[in-house]
Amino acid sequence: MNPEPKKEKNADSKKGRKMLFAAIRIVLLVYGSLVLIMYFAQGKLLFPATRSVSFTPEVMGWEYEDINLDVDGEKTNAWFVPVENAKGTLLFSHGNAGNIGDRLDSIQIFRNLGLNVMIYDYGGYGLSTGKASEQRCYADSRAAWKYLSEEKGIPTNEIVLFGRSLGGGVATNLATEVKPACLILESSFMSTVTMARKSFPYLPVNLLLRHRFDNETKIQIITSPVLIIHSAQDELIPFHHGEGLFKVANEPKTFLQIKGGHNDGFMISETEYVRGIDSFLKQFLSGKEPEELIERDQAS
Repeated sequence: MNPEPKKEKNADSKKGRKMLFAAIRIVLLVYGSLVLIMYFAQGKLLFPATRSVSFTPEVMGWEYEDINLDVDGEKTNAWFVPVENAKGTLLFSHGNAGNIGDRLDSIQIFRNLGLNVMIYDYGGYGLSTGKASEQRCYADSRAAWKYLSEEKGIPTNEIVLFGRSLGGGVATNLATEVKPACLILESSFMSTVTMARKSFPYLPVNLLLRHRFDNETKIQIITSPVLIIHSAQDELIPFHHGEGLFKVANEPKTFLQIKGGHNDGFMISETEYVRGIDSFLKQFLSGKEPEELIERDQAS
């Protein structure tokens, strides 16, 4: 009997197993690389900070205060842009791209609505020192709130928290710690984990993400009035994120649907956008608390 065919068959089988194991190693290597990239690069992906501030309120002819807030030994740069006979003050937490110098068009809209605007840059953005992170963003917002409520002496029931995109996560967190007149979230998301699961369905994003911005959970403990603004054409943060936040938010709450993309929806839908915000603010931006009014009347 000739044993050669059996030897050849065994050789082919061993060769096939080696090729299979080699393929598995390649897959594991690629997968492991993706996991490492997700873990170590998430800061740069989530916070693509721009340092150069191209424009200031001066180009619009507005008076403004250039402010540097102390945040854990770092500097957080901010502008306070006042308007005559202000109805209230809006604390603006911007998105993850650019810096405060790219938000003059939005500031103008809020000024036209009769609001002072304070806008600030997160660590590593613009003239703010340090490095951006979820916790640093929260610390930046707290410092801005403290400046408005303590140093400027603005009553907290006259301060509107506004967050666009990533800034929605910052404003939402702040609204769990303080009591503003109201909270406005524009084009924001339920959480970065929810967003990442859609983009990276095969990665353990729940274990990997260090910056979570869990708006879906936090908004459920907020008792201030909430306005959710979102476009059905938003190409970056799907419409269902806005719907999801609105669903779990407490009353009183309002949903304003606009048109246009993630970055230009508020301009494309400017008429509806301005009317919707104005209508919302007229309900909840009421100035002094009833107890304060009573005390003033009694004193007079």
